[in-house]
Amino acid sequence: MSGTPDPPYQAGVREPWVRLRSVPSGPFVYRRMVAQPDPVAAAGDVVAVLDRGGRLIGRGFYHDRSQISVRMLAWDETPVDERFFSRRIAAALEWRKRLLGADLSTNACRLVHAEGDGLSGLIVERYGDFAAFEIFSLGVYRRLEMFKRLLAECGGPSRFVVRADRRVEQMEGFTVDRGDSDPVPETVEVREHGVRYRVDLRAGHKTGFFCDQRDNRRRLAGLCAGARVLDVCCYTGGFGICAALLGQAAAVTGIDLDEQAVALARRNAKLNQVHARHVHADAFGWLRQARESGRRWDVIVLDPPKFVPTRDEIDEGTRKYADLNAMAMSVLEPGGLLLTCSCSGLVGREHFTEIVAAAARRARRPLQILDRSGAAPDHPIMADCPESEYLKALWTRLP
Repeated sequence: MSGTPDPPYQAGVREPWVRLRSVPSGPFVYRRMVAQPDPVAAAGDVVAVLDRGGRLIGRGFYHDRSQISVRMLAWDETPVDERFFSRRIAAALEWRKRLLGADLSTNACRLVHAEGDGLSGLIVERYGDFAAFEIFSLGVYRRLEMFKRLLAECGGPSRFVVRADRRVEQMEGFTVDRGDSDPVPETVEVREHGVRYRVDLRAGHKTGFFCDQRDNRRRLAGLCAGARVLDVCCYTGGFGICAALLGQAAAVTGIDLDEQAVALARRNAKLNQVHARHVHADAFGWLRQARESGRRWDVIVLDPPKFVPTRDEIDEGTRKYADLNAMAMSVLEPGGLLLTCSCSGLVGREHFTEIVAAAARRARRPLQILDRSGAAPDHPIMADCPESEYLKALWTRLP
């Protein structure tokens, strides 16, 4: 392991490199896996990735200060250049065209799903005529204009909104500039299964809407005829409004702590001419009061925010999931349906199932597991990246 490897060359140009202690099984090379970085390698560079013996095993985005030192892009000698990115984007868009191209009732979907499409650090969603970028990597941000151009050249939208979580910006060392986005109206209208939603691309959560729940929303609606539906952490009203319009639910109540989201949910209910009650409240306290007052619902949806954003928060997040599920079960009618979700990538499918089962024991309710689902198929899961299977939806019934 001693000594400096001979530098690799791509198209006759010396490449920066990183030599590893151990080769990862997935796309993330963590800092502890790095044996030796090239002194000239800079954060955001595409680097050649070498094994312990100095053999080239692939290429990826490098960052010298992030916990993820390399985000693997290629696992062979393929050059990672503009042509490489163009092919990846074209393949991603072609799949969405095959998947949703004939569905004229939907004009919102995920176009690029980061590791799921072999483009670690980049998420792109279509909202009508806009492409909303969510960036997780300095390597992606440094190439933002190239990604915009390639997306448009491959048939995607040509107007862009660029977002990044503040924590990601601090970790990766970049700040999204207002000039990175095109002018955008206050809200953009999208369609999904014939339901209309106004989406806030500038200040909404993530990219503005949760396209990953598209198929789950439609499926749940088919189980809501004549039911009293409670949508907990309703955001801008997706599940509840779909249940009211397509499912003919008897009554819909949505609650969320985000006051702006609740205001937009009310607008979305009005847009679809359905009656739904949307309440600005903390879910935990509101459910506790509902339990004490003896209120009950036939169908309950739990779609909370990411309770486990980091490994250090697994215990706390697990408690939150358990508390929320137990309280929801306490206000569900016997024979009622509970659709409970987790978007925490660090909480695996089996772990989440164990949490919900424990919550049922705590609530002294029998629990039938009817099915398990996840994100819609425009959110592909890469087999070597379990984190890309972030959304878990557990369909349960409490006899």
